[in-house]
Amino acid sequence: MTAALWPLQLAVYAKATGHAPLMALVSGVYDEVPEQVAHPYVSLGSITETVSDAHNQRGLEARVVLHVWSKYRGFKQAAAILDALDTALDRQPLTVSGFRDVSIAHEQHQELRDPDPDIRHINVSYRVWLTKA
Repeated sequence: MTAALWPLQLAVYAKATGHAPLMALVSGVYDEVPEQVAHPYVSLGSITETVSDAHNQRGLEARVVLHVWSKYRGFKQAAAILDALDTALDRQPLTVSGFRDVSIAHEQHQELRDPDPDIRHINVSYRVWLTKA
């Protein structure tokens, strides 16, 4: 089974950065966050894959984690960014190179207070199901 790690990351990045309402709220979406990036922004986190074959079909179930970062006092801004991220990704068509029958759904999210008291952070995970093409 070929991993979907890189093609899945590319697909999620393209979907997020191609969503104008999300991009209007953040300075960017990053895999590798620049040193002096302006808040708020979204960063790509980890991807976990589990083999999920069905009869004669090769498949994967993946968990994609993204992070919303904000310096707004309280979670209002980060929550608005999460809403826009969900509009871009949750139950939306996703094209992943080398795979078919791809579906994505919001799994969970969590508000976190960073050790830096000025930073607010929401991590969000999406469950993705893919069948090898």
